[in-house]
Amino acid sequence: MILSLSHFLIVAAMLFTIGVAGIILNRKNIIVVLMSVELILLSVNINLVSFSSFFGDLTGQVFSLFVLTVAAAEAAIGLAILVAYYRNRGSIAVEDINMMKG
Repeated sequence: MILSLSHFLIVAAMLFTIGVAGIILNRKNIIVVLMSVELILLSVNINLVSFSSFFGDLTGQVFSLFVLTVAAAEAAIGLAILVAYYRNRGSIAVEDINMMKG
């Protein structure tokens, strides 16, 4: 069985939908929100690589490397902020994060 472009687009759409649903349905746990954002970025990468392969161009694959770099930096910074917040407050509840305003 040969995988066509539509197969990759369906997988990317499902991952994107799961990511958006994770953000909408679970707003109380910041770790789940971060994982949902990573799923959304993964679906974007799948789209970039599949279209790049379909059209025979390397631009999408190179751009997906930049998206992966940004996603890794976002995860590292997000988790660092989360650890610092937990050390100060003792909780990672999303409702209490607005108390950080200075």
